[in-house]
Amino acid sequence: MSETDPQFQLKIAQSAAEREAAQRLRYTIFVEELGGRAPESEQRLRLERDEYDAVSDHLLLMDANRPKGDRVVGTYRLLAQDRLKNGQEFYSAGEFDLDPLRATGLRLLELGRSCVHPAYRGGTAMHELWLGLAAYARAQRTQLMFGVASFHGTDVAALSGPLSYLHHNHLAPADLRVRAKGQARQRMDILAARDLDRRDTVLRVPALIKGYLRLGGVVGDGAWVDHAFNTTDVCMILDVARMPNKAQARYSAAPLEL
Repeated sequence: MSETDPQFQLKIAQSAAEREAAQRLRYTIFVEELGGRAPESEQRLRLERDEYDAVSDHLLLMDANRPKGDRVVGTYRLLAQDRLKNGQEFYSAGEFDLDPLRATGLRLLELGRSCVHPAYRGGTAMHELWLGLAAYARAQRTQLMFGVASFHGTDVAALSGPLSYLHHNHLAPADLRVRAKGQARQRMDILAARDLDRRDTVLRVPALIKGYLRLGGVVGDGAWVDHAFNTTDVCMILDVARMPNKAQARYSAAPLEL
């Protein structure tokens, strides 16, 4: 991190330049750091992007102490259901059957492409992003949030412990239980609950997923192996009405205007 404490600012991207700043950070994390594949056009521009960017809002966490043009240090892509074009599906629908979520009749918000600059991890950056997310979701009157969250790597055997832990301890209730689909689907109940070393498996769950769990998040049935991004994905679901009381209070009190 910079020598001075960060001066964080949160905003929704309002221009092409601001959206590209988010896509540039995503390229740095998902392609250069984590080894995801990118088409040649994205490699030339060093932008990670797809067709969902045009219909989504992009939450930006900026550090005003960084040079202008390089201030975006965290981002979330936010796609409300009413922003989908005719016949368009959510991004997550490419990996998971989202019919149970649609059947609830609740207002849906898809969370995606979450990332934080390496120099800002371990501090308050993720907390700041979540405050922004809470403010945005409240403004949208969101009732159900969901999205893909990832383990690095595609070796499911190596991830058997944490995947099994999520399945046995945080599986979504039947009415919200989306299911991984297609040939890339992998069972998550690889190991029996009695065979898990709880401390070890919890330590191996990514920080983002653990954060969702603390907010009352649950996971869908099955994981999806994404070779293009070099990840193994689970679907996280957060029902605002079922959040723990402390999390609900934080969600409803986020003092931000976006």
